[in-house]
Amino acid sequence: MEAILAVIIILMIAGSIYTLHARDLLSAVISYGITGFGLVICFLLLKAPDLAIAQLVVEIITLIIMIAVIRISTRKDLTEKTTIRVEGERYVNLRSVVYFVTGGVFILGFLYFFIQATSVLDPFGVHSVRMASVYIEQGVDLTGAHNLVAGVLFDFRAFDTLGEATILITAVIGVLTVLRLKGKK
Repeated sequence: MEAILAVIIILMIAGSIYTLHARDLLSAVISYGITGFGLVICFLLLKAPDLAIAQLVVEIITLIIMIAVIRISTRKDLTEKTTIRVEGERYVNLRSVVYFVTGGVFILGFLYFFIQATSVLDPFGVHSVRMASVYIEQGVDLTGAHNLVAGVLFDFRAFDTLGEATILITAVIGVLTVLRLKGKK
């Protein structure tokens, strides 16, 4: 598992470095997404599906918003064609081929690591009893709550729950803000 995490972290660093050196904004935003989706896979490998879900929601929403803003604010199309005509013959532009192949390799790589990450998770309905046994056996006595779920969420995992709620509320406010601004035009 450490080897897979190391490869994913290297891909995330490469995506971040490319984001800094990208020539256009759309390429920068897409390579920025590599870092976020790599983090989702890392969370799954580390058996933190709740963090992976929160990261996935935020990553998808921010990528959609950023791509929409770039598409709305960019008025001129790319002048580079995917095929080139030379003396009546049509040739494929090598840069376009390299972009598509590189994108395909990244997508296939992330899908492979996503499948590897989800295969190490416990099957649906089966849980690993690391902290759950302590919560179940001593939760009511330690928290003083009659509802064990509320006691665990607001006493043992209060900061984690607050962080997840803050992430989701911030994402929803961001989406509503963008939709409201677009609706006023």
